[in-house]
Amino acid sequence: MTVLRQRDRVVHLIDDDADLRHALTQSLQLEGLSVVAHADAGAVCDLPLRTLYGVIVSDIRMPGTDGLTLMRQILAIDPTMPVVLITGHGDVQMAVEAMRAGAYDFIEKPFSANRLFSVVERAIEKRRLVLENRSLRSALEGGDDLSSRLVGRNPAIQHLRAQISAVAETDADVLITGETGTGKEVVARALHDFGPRRKGNFVAINCAALPADIFESELFGHEAGAFTGAQKLRIGKLEHANGGTVFLDEIESMPIELQAKLLRAIEGRMIERLGSNRQVSLDVRFVAATKADLENNPSFRTDLYYRLNVITLEIPALRARKDDIPLLFFHMAREARARYRREIPDLTPPIEAGLLAHDWPGNVRELRNVADRFVLGMWSGFGAAPGAVVEPGSGNLSDRTDAFERAVIVAEIARNNGALKPTYESLGISRKGLYEKMRRLDISADARGDGS
Repeated sequence: MTVLRQRDRVVHLIDDDADLRHALTQSLQLEGLSVVAHADAGAVCDLPLRTLYGVIVSDIRMPGTDGLTLMRQILAIDPTMPVVLITGHGDVQMAVEAMRAGAYDFIEKPFSANRLFSVVERAIEKRRLVLENRSLRSALEGGDDLSSRLVGRNPAIQHLRAQISAVAETDADVLITGETGTGKEVVARALHDFGPRRKGNFVAINCAALPADIFESELFGHEAGAFTGAQKLRIGKLEHANGGTVFLDEIESMPIELQAKLLRAIEGRMIERLGSNRQVSLDVRFVAATKADLENNPSFRTDLYYRLNVITLEIPALRARKDDIPLLFFHMAREARARYRREIPDLTPPIEAGLLAHDWPGNVRELRNVADRFVLGMWSGFGAAPGAVVEPGSGNLSDRTDAFERAVIVAEIARNNGALKPTYESLGISRKGLYEKMRRLDISADARGDGS
């Protein structure tokens, strides 16, 4: 989740009344906002509005360009820019006109500093979400095909993509390691699709799903009459993959008595169908995947491990690249939108905080399921765990605000591996302020870790 830095919390304030402009500037600065004050509307439309963090606050009655005209000019450049209008001459008709024209809010003078700050703070958060979603879309649309399959900007995933690009054009056998749900088959298919065998078959074999009594026949095929029930010739999966790629998923589950036969097939690129003495040559690339430590697995042949382990590609767990979670989640939500023909709901700060605070034992597969439920409107967070999402409408405003603030702090602490110094710096508050919030919001030592 992106946390706004001090320089990102910018208010461009336009008012021709110098005394009021000075007073409003001071009150907003005391709340920790950066304020750029303007006496007229002249320079505002020249700002880089589509990339500007922050909001526009403008008086309506001004010489030259009035606030309503300025707002229309701004929204013509970026319709998502929050514009807050203030006036001492407001009435219901003007308020309705301003809101219909796209104003974020309308404040009538006289108003309290707290009222203005409350409106501006909400507008800044809305702007952050808009720009973050825009950035996510840009990142997803700007990548190559491999980037769209293995989404992420974390150095570990960038390194993995570079490895795939380097290895795909070769015929070297590959061992893919990673926890359940990290995307091992996605990597295997990328090796096939980006290599010279892309026109051949990609044959995936789940070694854990095939019954032991038919495993050999499935892999190597059989001749008619080779055993009871073998009424005709069957081409095995290895032979079917000629010219392409064989993907051996969960290879640690392969029966040990078959491992020697597979080893011979890999070494000699030759097989014999059951019931035949004739050897059939293989022109395939072997890609195996495992979640286990094969090197120290007593039920897995050491010689087969070293034969497969020509090149090893390790896929990082999702919890090791949490900075990629918003991008991945947005990508998967877009895919879910296409499948279910539903619009993507707003990705609110509490939802982002919950995503970042979760440990993701199921990795990318679990994240995909959450994205599906999110788009279908059937996801309400991660239970009562720290950082869980508070459903809209649950509790009064104070409770919901505290829940959101707690979720943001817990997620930021988790992102910084328990270190508090980078946490309060990234949140833009003091060390004392962070400690006070942790005490008030009952953020325990387990949540904050041992960092300092």
